[in-house]
Amino acid sequence: MKHLQADVAVIGGGTAGMGAFRNARLHTENVYLIESRVFGTTCARVGCMPSKLLIAAAEARHHALHTAPFGVHLDTASVSVNGREVMNRVKSERDRFVGFVVSDVEEWPAERRIMGAAKFVDEHTVQIDNHTQITADRIVIATGSRPIILPQWKALGDKLIVNDDVFSWDTLPESVAVAGPGVIGLELGLALKRLGVNVEVFGIGGGLGGISDPVVLNEAKAIFGEELPLHLDAETEAVLNAEGKVEVHWRENGSSGVFTADYLLAAIGRRPNVDNIGLENLDIEKDNRGVPIANPLTMQTSIPHIFIAGDASNQLPLLHEASDQGKIAGVNAGRYPHIEKGLRRSAIGVVFTDPQIAMVGSRFAALKAQYGEQPEKHVAIGQVSFKNQGRSRVMLVNKGHLRVYADKQNGRFLGAEMVGPAAEHIAHLLAWAHQQQMTVAQMLDMPFYHPVIEEGLRTALRDAAAQL
Repeated sequence: MKHLQADVAVIGGGTAGMGAFRNARLHTENVYLIESRVFGTTCARVGCMPSKLLIAAAEARHHALHTAPFGVHLDTASVSVNGREVMNRVKSERDRFVGFVVSDVEEWPAERRIMGAAKFVDEHTVQIDNHTQITADRIVIATGSRPIILPQWKALGDKLIVNDDVFSWDTLPESVAVAGPGVIGLELGLALKRLGVNVEVFGIGGGLGGISDPVVLNEAKAIFGEELPLHLDAETEAVLNAEGKVEVHWRENGSSGVFTADYLLAAIGRRPNVDNIGLENLDIEKDNRGVPIANPLTMQTSIPHIFIAGDASNQLPLLHEASDQGKIAGVNAGRYPHIEKGLRRSAIGVVFTDPQIAMVGSRFAALKAQYGEQPEKHVAIGQVSFKNQGRSRVMLVNKGHLRVYADKQNGRFLGAEMVGPAAEHIAHLLAWAHQQQMTVAQMLDMPFYHPVIEEGLRTALRDAAAQL
């Protein structure tokens, strides 16, 4: 077995791991990057980029089928979907994005990149398979996450899929049952439905798309329920029938039924990959999911020389968050014991459905946790419906609702949740305002052009201002 001595060892070659490796090398050349499968990012390979390619194809068909209200009439019978061509574009463009990432990795010294599964032997020693052991002064855990699979689903065999599998299809199936109405399930479920796949979505607890604001949630249920059969608080059992199809038997609010599909897509969430890296050999503080607890400003765990970043950290599993965390962890590991707080940006999340969903800053659930069941006593809530918003009606995208939250004591903007048109753009305006700790009055001093969908944001801000 080969034995190596390192200043820093980074476990995981995804977004966070590559960021940690890159930034640690700014302080020392004696850094190793360990990856168990393939270098690259979840986003590029099986996440945000291929899913957006699928969504783009779905929106192209949807727009072609809905031109009549503008007075533009197409022969809708000729609007067909070639599943092979759809998936060919998804995979070829996906491979292009992945290629950019891998080419960056290949520019790093080959002797500093080690393939294999890493496990802690002790707090300074990591063993990679049976071929290499590294003794490191500092270690960064950046092992990512994986989809959660319920034990009872394993009997479905290859009829059980996760989002990774969708992007390896050669063509589109006829039907898919989606287990999980969160971000991944809703994005993929709606895209597949718009591409002509028969889709039904199943969940428990009544949630949808990660929305916590009850007004926005009810609006989202009404909007997406028009296109997708939603069973958001259902008891379900998935079994294989005699033809090898998946049957989802469901019961909800006194109703019941059976949905038969080619596949069951597991989309109930992701689990940090920390259960198989030898944490049992460390005296490290963990949360109730077994994930090492880290200071969000330094990414330092309870063992001072061990850092954690990205999806493995059980914080926000988003690419930009993983990138920021990887940079912080890498810099601090590289110059340890000199630890500094890194930049953590305002929270922003976007669900690329149509209409889109967005959350910025403090979500409604966080305000309830802080102020109790009636946060309105402390928080001004401004809102707007997009049903009659000018530009939205012009474009026939006039669906959705925005709610913005402001502190009643000082007028500072606290956060927002919305479903509606241009949500990804409105979310960025709000995230910038939140990070600058702007008040509602200051936000209303900013320019708004006419006619734009963003004028709806101004209406919501004016509504909040009237309560301050």
